Amino acid sequence: MLQNVRSIAPLLLGIALLMLGNGSLPTVLSLRLTTAGEPVWLTGFIMSQYYTGFVLGTVFGHKLIFTVGHIRAFAAFGTVMSAATLVHSFIIDPWVWALLRFLVGGCAVGMFICVESWLNTETENRNRGQIFSLYTLTVYLFSGVGQFLIQIPDGTGFALFVLISILMSLSIIPVVLTRVTPPTLQNIERFDFVRLWQISPTGMAVSFISGSILGAFYALGPVFGQFSGLDLPNISLFMGVVMIGGMAIQWPIGKVSDGRDRRKVLLYTTFVLACISFLLGISMITGWLMIGLAVIFAGLSSALYPLAAAYTNDYLEAADVVPASGGLVMSFGIGAILGPLMAALAIAQFGGGGLFMFCAAASLVAVCLIIWRMRQREIPDIEDQVDFLLMPRTSSVIAQLDPRGKPIGDDE
Repeated sequence: MLQNVRSIAPLLLGIALLMLGNGSLPTVLSLRLTTAGEPVWLTGFIMSQYYTGFVLGTVFGHKLIFTVGHIRAFAAFGTVMSAATLVHSFIIDPWVWALLRFLVGGCAVGMFICVESWLNTETENRNRGQIFSLYTLTVYLFSGVGQFLIQIPDGTGFALFVLISILMSLSIIPVVLTRVTPPTLQNIERFDFVRLWQISPTGMAVSFISGSILGAFYALGPVFGQFSGLDLPNISLFMGVVMIGGMAIQWPIGKVSDGRDRRKVLLYTTFVLACISFLLGISMITGWLMIGLAVIFAGLSSALYPLAAAYTNDYLEAADVVPASGGLVMSFGIGAILGPLMAALAIAQFGGGGLFMFCAAASLVAVCLIIWRMRQREIPDIEDQVDFLLMPRTSSVIAQLDPRGKPIGDDE
């Protein structure tokens, strides 16, 4: 295990630096747009373009990596992302920023594909679970820590963009200098949405709803903070604590689902999420109580995707886990595109609390869907269930590391 960790340390360091920058950039942009007086719907549209690039970049990223190899592709993606970040400070135009968010999203998924396929190659089957968990922790933790960068004084308006660009550029160095042999990118057979829906309507729909909720929160959470009267340090604290604390809450929720009807756990989770969202949406809660409720909100909403993935996997053969995960990631991404747009309309109508009113409404839709499906289908045998795992919503390639599935290329 220790030897495996040493071999992948450059990859993890690269992802840590990337998430420090990529995690903080949307918060900076959302705050800048609101401070500039741009309409909330436009902010929602601009921020949603990251996920548009993310979804479309999955296809183009694979093609580029196949053509030029992992190291060149990773360096190219990182360079474009770093340059696009700097352009924000030179061209302050909402529509240009929308294009830049699209580019950053496409580059981000390309970098994730490079690293995750590399990790899969360097990981032995007996260590897949540990490496998978270590990578997941790195993604979540450094994305949350990155929120605290926005507290750095920036009187000129350039400093934060420069710092984030530097972090993105530095993330390239550990990867391009690694002595680890680049892998051969495997073709992944994808489940089309029709087939995925036939196997697990609940899993696909909950993945979509999870994407809409989290996409809305990551894009417009800082806007909610401004509407709630929080200053910059407190918005940074709010976003950072919520992301990191939410990661810790996911694990006990997921483990409770093992050996039980996961739909009941999903039902209780979405119902409580709707209640917490409603409390946050009425805009009467402030201070540490608001942050505490927001941490619970983040934990519940972040648990939806891995719960949906575990529930879907309960009905799959091990060889189908990887391609089905690609469909779930795409479903999440489409939800994340639409979520900020719908939440922005809710904010325009109801004020800052509209963000969480939208999340409450989306959660109630999930509640109704789960109740309907519980009446239509029996649960699988408990002994056939897979274990719950925290899962980053990065790319479909991460499923190759999932210890619940069959490794790509393993025909034994």
